[in-house]
Amino acid sequence: MTKLEVKEVSQVEDFASMFINAKISAQAKVMYGAYDNKSSDDTYATAVGGLIKYELASFYGLNAAVAFYGAQDISFITGSGVNHNNELSSSSGSYTQMAEAYINYKYENFNFRVGRQPLSTPLADSDDVRIIQNTFEAYIATYTLSGFEFMAGSIQNWQGFDAGLDDPWQKTGDNGTYFSGVTYKDGLEFNLWYYNITGKTNAFYFDGGFEYPINKEIILHTMVQYLDESALNNSGIQATIYGALFELVIHGLGINIAYDKALVNNNKVSFSGTGGGTLFTGMDTMSLDVIAINTDAEALVGGIVYDINRLGFLYAYGDFSSKNEHLSEHNLGMTYDVSDDLLLAGIYTQQEDIKHKNKTNFDFDRFELLLNYDF
Repeated sequence: MTKLEVKEVSQVEDFASMFINAKISAQAKVMYGAYDNKSSDDTYATAVGGLIKYELASFYGLNAAVAFYGAQDISFITGSGVNHNNELSSSSGSYTQMAEAYINYKYENFNFRVGRQPLSTPLADSDDVRIIQNTFEAYIATYTLSGFEFMAGSIQNWQGFDAGLDDPWQKTGDNGTYFSGVTYKDGLEFNLWYYNITGKTNAFYFDGGFEYPINKEIILHTMVQYLDESALNNSGIQATIYGALFELVIHGLGINIAYDKALVNNNKVSFSGTGGGTLFTGMDTMSLDVIAINTDAEALVGGIVYDINRLGFLYAYGDFSSKNEHLSEHNLGMTYDVSDDLLLAGIYTQQEDIKHKNKTNFDFDRFELLLNYDF
């Protein structure tokens, strides 16, 4: 929702012009996030942050970029001690990282990037859902041909909200992650990926489907997905997950339903990625991984989205169940594009532990309000 627009890199004919024609882009965010916890203390925080990026122009296909990410709590509207929400800027109340620093080479349809960078793959994703998005220390080669995109590389470390803000740059495997994949999207679409998360799991991922315009105002979209993981070094990460998604858009109103089923043996768990996960049933705070522990689990999520002019609305309900757990989640969201560069967005989440009579950590209400400006 707040992904910074990628500015086109200028092509120059001499080394000095790489710096003369460099581009600066930035993103400023103000975010308030609060939890009304039913079994523990309430938490809340307000933080200001964002990123600033400096990118050189391209000289014979070669350029480079660096970006600093940061967040700082606003103390008088942030809880302290047990009432502090550490999702926005860490438990210390501040966060600063050189989160992007890469060298890029491009020749016709081939691209190679080395260094700290955002990624968008099924099991490694930037997942921009708080102030600090995930980025990865990686070596990535990409080649495009006739609607296909081929990608391969190595990911060593990652930082960001999903990695944990208190201890940045976590390993993505005992010796990193190695992966390859191919995507295609032109009416018919599919993703086919393989990951070796060293010391953890070998993962094979597939999704595929189609988008079919019945007429100018009605669009049908349907997908299936499959994830198979085998444990390495007795890590316990081993599962088979399959799912489906159906969506119908009528005059700007989208109605969708998604289902995922995880087959998990005793002493095993599922893992749907570093960065939010790729499962169709992922919600604001809940994913199938949370309950796919030592037992099979399933999730059913239905939602409605509607856009009118600069306003967007969303409602979704999810039911997550296993032998040991039964949880539900409601998401109610709104976005308003004040201008092309200024966004106001909010989401209210209610999660409930249906299985247990006493309140647990799964019983809470969450509210988030975001003001985002790109320049």
